[in-house]
Amino acid sequence: MDVSGKTAIIFGGTSGIGLAASKQLAAKGAKVIAVSRNPDKVGDVPAGVTLAKCDVLDRDAVDALLKQHAPFEILVSAATGGSRALGPFLEMDMDGYKASFDKLWGYANIVRYGAQHMTKDGSLVLVSGAPARKCKPGQVALSSVGGAVEAMVRSIAPEIAPRRLNVVSPGSIDTPMVALEGEARAEMYAKMTADNVIPRAGTADEVAQGILFVIENDFVTGTTIDVDGGWLLS
Repeated sequence: MDVSGKTAIIFGGTSGIGLAASKQLAAKGAKVIAVSRNPDKVGDVPAGVTLAKCDVLDRDAVDALLKQHAPFEILVSAATGGSRALGPFLEMDMDGYKASFDKLWGYANIVRYGAQHMTKDGSLVLVSGAPARKCKPGQVALSSVGGAVEAMVRSIAPEIAPRRLNVVSPGSIDTPMVALEGEARAEMYAKMTADNVIPRAGTADEVAQGILFVIENDFVTGTTIDVDGGWLLS
């Protein structure tokens, strides 16, 4: 796919990985709609990117937004959907564990209502995470949700062909989701990635490059692309 002149809708497209993907697609000439629950909080908007407001858990709102911009060729979601539970499972608040699956429900809404409004040669991309296949201590909820996302993609991809559906799975990525700053931030990422084959945090741009790869490569569908610094190997 040549993305120049194509329309791309990016849920979670105003921060972190989603913002990086929005910028990279816009730089290649795509018309980008970056979707957020709170677009008013976004700073400078890159050229070629317009903002839209939508809660991925509101099915009617998702459907309406996608209809508004149809037909489109590219659909990406890096939206978390809400809170994420961390810690040992036997100590976990079960409402928190359940709420972690809002990411899955948001993705399901986007694929369900997005596929029918996009072109037949379109590409959909969801962002999962390395814990889906290698869970570290305290990541039971992340692993459960990520595994569900990847299973959903493998199940749905054949059904919606010739549209393509893929997952990009990042490892530890330095994004605004982490509130720490300065030395405390650096120490946290150093500890998190010490056992990685590439012992550092990744960048949002590096993950966005993986997203661009599965969008542009017409021979890839139903698969997971790892951008994780060797998380799965450590």
